[in-house]
Amino acid sequence: PLIIAAFVLFQTDCNKAVPGTIYEYGALTLTGEEYVQFTKYSGKHVLFVNVATYCGLTAQYPELNALQEELRSLGVVVLGFPCNQFGRQEPGKNSEILSGLKYVRPGGGFVPNFQLFEKGDVNGENEQKIFTFLKNSCPPTSELLGSPGLLFWEPMKVHDIRWNFEKFLVGPDGIPVMRWFHKAPVSTVKSDILEYLKRL
Repeated sequence: PLIIAAFVLFQTDCNKAVPGTIYEYGALTLTGEEYVQFTKYSGKHVLFVNVATYCGLTAQYPELNALQEELRSLGVVVLGFPCNQFGRQEPGKNSEILSGLKYVRPGGGFVPNFQLFEKGDVNGENEQKIFTFLKNSCPPTSELLGSPGLLFWEPMKVHDIRWNFEKFLVGPDGIPVMRWFHKAPVSTVKSDILEYLKRL
């Protein structure tokens, strides 16, 4: 059988020479009631995550809750961005996402303790500008994009997000620091963040 060796890293460091910061961007909250300018998070360590309710990795949601709870006192803020571009695993309307999380996956009454924003694209022609910036700043963690039949955007680019639950850490100056592969355990993400905070 043909075996394709793919280069995969759990984490890559971002290029700080890319001009700009996250403070030039913002997003609507999941309810659509508030536009949040990311200057709100000035001085914080912000973890951007593209999320989905009906994904095999949705089990990361409770782990992200725990990470937010444990690292909040250190100035870490988790932000979630629902997206339906990977396997169509976020099919609901904005108004349906929280109930899907509460009753279906992860279920059991789960409520995220971090801010969720409106569902939108993270890749392709209509990608949210904040993700254009994050991807341009941080090299991809995998050479392979994935199965084309499960990826719903065009054009496809080398820096594109590979799947639900990729993560980007941004420093207190608004400049991206690290990017994680979607399958990187949240425990690994947490230990990487703690190591990074020690170096500051």
